[in-house]
Formats: sequence, structure tokens, C-alpha cells
Amino acid sequence: MNTRNDAIRDARTLGMPRMLLLGLQHMFAMFGATILVPLLVNGYFKGEGLSIQVTLICAGLGTLFFHLCSKLKVPAFLGSSFAYLGGFSTVANLDTGIFADMTMGEKLPYACGGIVVAGLFYLVLAAVIKLVGVKRVMRFLPPVVTGPIIVCIGLSLAPSAVANASTNWLLALTALFVVIIFNIWGKGMFKIIPILLGVVISYALALVLNAFGMTNADGSAILDFSRFASAELMGVPPFQLCKFDVTAILVMAPIALATMMEHVGDMSAISATVGENFIEDPGLHRTLIGDGLATSLSGLFGGPANTTYGENTGVLELSHVYDPKVIRLAAVYAVVLSFFPKVAELISSMPLAIVGGVSFILYGMISAIGIRNVVENQVDFTKSRNLIIAAVILVSGLGFSNGVTFHIAGTAVTLTSLAIAALAGIILNLILPGNDYEFGKNPTGDISRGLGVNPQNSDLDKKKSKEKTNKKK
Repeated sequence: MNTRNDAIRDARTLGMPRMLLLGLQHMFAMFGATILVPLLVNGYFKGEGLSIQVTLICAGLGTLFFHLCSKLKVPAFLGSSFAYLGGFSTVANLDTGIFADMTMGEKLPYACGGIVVAGLFYLVLAAVIKLVGVKRVMRFLPPVVTGPIIVCIGLSLAPSAVANASTNWLLALTALFVVIIFNIWGKGMFKIIPILLGVVISYALALVLNAFGMTNADGSAILDFSRFASAELMGVPPFQLCKFDVTAILVMAPIALATMMEHVGDMSAISATVGENFIEDPGLHRTLIGDGLATSLSGLFGGPANTTYGENTGVLELSHVYDPKVIRLAAVYAVVLSFFPKVAELISSMPLAIVGGVSFILYGMISAIGIRNVVENQVDFTKSRNLIIAAVILVSGLGFSNGVTFHIAGTAVTLTSLAIAALAGIILNLILPGNDYEFGKNPTGDISRGLGVNPQNSDLDKKKSKEKTNKKK
């Protein structure tokens, strides 16, 4: 099996056709979850919610903007955040004050205004990190905290994988086994695009089953092309400017506490996957700025909040192609699709079972990265403090499936399970005696978390610096 040592860091060596296919694979990996958010929000707002077209263009442009902010170094894709679903639901149900006589469509811009403010909170944290240094901040997130949080990121998504797969186990298992077969026994290009092959082959099977009149487990049609038939071939995304109200801001903005913690976990996971020092270079402050501004810009024009996507981290781990240019290709695909409603609806007709089957691998990969994080950092679980911290994080991250809701100024605010797990881990690590983690003591482990300086990279940098000096002479 491939390792990070034989990973592909410059996809141009594969040729442009293969690069285009790899970008398509990342686009498919994010597509299901990204468009699911507007579909769910439309349910809250009775059909007057977010637009799939706006969602796609905001995800694509947000990803490209993130890459600019992070010096084109971080192979991350920004898709729709599920953390804000509770906030959308709350705003949809507001029926006091200015919201008393509003239609659902009139309430939506205020929810998006709250997202704009939430994105700006990232800039505050980024400024703090820039002022005090990322190493001081990351002392609050040792491997005994970040490892279990990464595990929770993957396992918290597991129920959705099973729920989607259960709609049609034949399609789900087909997608799963195709991914496994090509990843283990595939040769050449087939080995690095197993997700794309899983989607294409299982979709072809869905077409055959649908043609023969077979149905899903609940009796529904395997494929539904009604939205595709009614969609226009081309069309400009229906942007709408956000609006601001204190009540809606108090609902949406505090959710940023959760997503910022998730961002740190995702950056650690991507750093561990790729074996690069992304938290220090280009810097956590830069990735936070990119994520926050992408979220604010999306909300400004009527889109959902953005977040770094675990699905695409899973693709990185599976394919061992770490070139950020491939992610940017996926972002370009998303932008282009946003202007072709018919094509977008055709892709969105992909059965949830296929998404579920592929997710078995992707979500599990994320959790496996968290376990590797703990192992490489040599976390000592013979010590009670470490066991307690990990135990509380895991139970909080997986147990509070609906989060915890409290009220501020009469408005309900919900902390997601991952935010609760992160806060619990950070607090316990601070107050429990016997902290055995020291930054720099285990360089290999620090590198797996995106911290520290990679000795190999250091030597390379010194060599390049020496060559530049000699040229000047």
C-alpha cells in the first residue's frame, strides 16, 4: 500500500487528462454533502431556502479564495457546513418582532447575515494566533486532545453513511467494493481514482436496476429525473444579498465557536494525512482567514456557511495525491456547474445509497488518521489523565448527537457535539495535573499534526538557501 513517502505531490507528472479526472473525483466526493445542506434548509423554509446553484458557486469560489489566503499550499476543499443547520431551523421558526409577518423567503437573508458575522469571528481568532504565535495556541491542543477529536470527526459522520447506504444496500455495497478493489488491486491511474470509479460503476448499475423497475428499500424509485427534466440548461445563480438583525445574528454567529474548533481539527487531519506543516506554514491564522472570509462572502450573497471538508481529506488519504491544484480543479468544476442547472440536477440525482457506500471508506479514513495521530505522538494511555481526556472527548463527540442548546437573550443557541468535545478536551487538559506533552520532544509526532519543523524539509530549505547564496556570488 502507498505511503506518504511515495505520494504524488505534483499531479502534473500524471498529465493533464489524469489531473482532470482527479479533480472530478474530489468534486464527486464533496457534491452529495454540499448540495444536501440547501436541500435540508429548503425543508426548514418550506421551499424558499438556499439555492443549489448559489451553494455550488460559493463552495467553488470559497475554495479558490481559501487557497489564495493559504499561499496555494493546503489541499483543502470548502463545502457547505452542517453545523449551521440548527441555526437555519431556528431562524425559520422565528415569529416575533420583525419576523412576525415575514414569509420564509424573507427570513432567509437574515440567517445569511448571521453567517456573515460568524465568518468574521474567524478573523478575531486568526489575529490572536498571529499575535501570540501558533505554537502557544497549539499547546492547548496536544495530541491527546486533537487525536480523539479527529476520530470524532469521522465517527460522528458514520450514522449518515449508514442511513444513506440503507436506502439501497445493493448500490451501497457495489460502490464500497468497487472502491476497495481498485484501491487495493488497481494499477496505474485506476488505483488513484477509486472514488470516481465507485460512483460511476454503481451509478451505471442504478440505471440498469431503474430500467428494470426495481426500487429502493422504502419503495421509492432508485433514480428520479423529474428535477433534471424541469431544470434549465443554463442560468445565472439566483444571488440575494443578506440582511442583518441582532436576533438572527445571536442565533447564527455563536455557532462559529464550533466550526472554528472543527477547522483546527481538520487542519490537523490534513496535515497528518499529507505529512506537511500546514498549521505553521502557511499558518493556522491564514487558513482561518481563508475559511472565515469564504464563509462571510457566501453568506453575503445568500449562500450557506463554508467549512473544510472531511470527505476530501478521506480522498487524499485514499489516493495519495496531495497536490492542491487537483482540489482547485474540483473548485472550478463546482463554479462551472453552478451555471448549468440541468447538469447539476443530473449529478444530484445520484442515489443517496451510492454516497453512503463511498462514505464508509471516507469517514473511516478520517477516524483512522486520528488514531495514527495518537500513535505517532506516543500518547501514554497508562496515565489516567490521558485516558480521562480521551474518554470524555469521545463520549461528548459521539453522545451529544443533537448538541446542547441554551438561550441567549431569549434566542436558542446550539453547540454541536464536536464543539462540546473540543471544549471539554481543552479544559480537562488545562486543569488535570500530569501533562506529559512537550512541544518538540517528539518531532515525528509533531509533524504528523502539522506542527514542528520537518527535518527533511529543513535540510532542503538550507540547500536551496545555499544555492541562492552561491548564485548571488
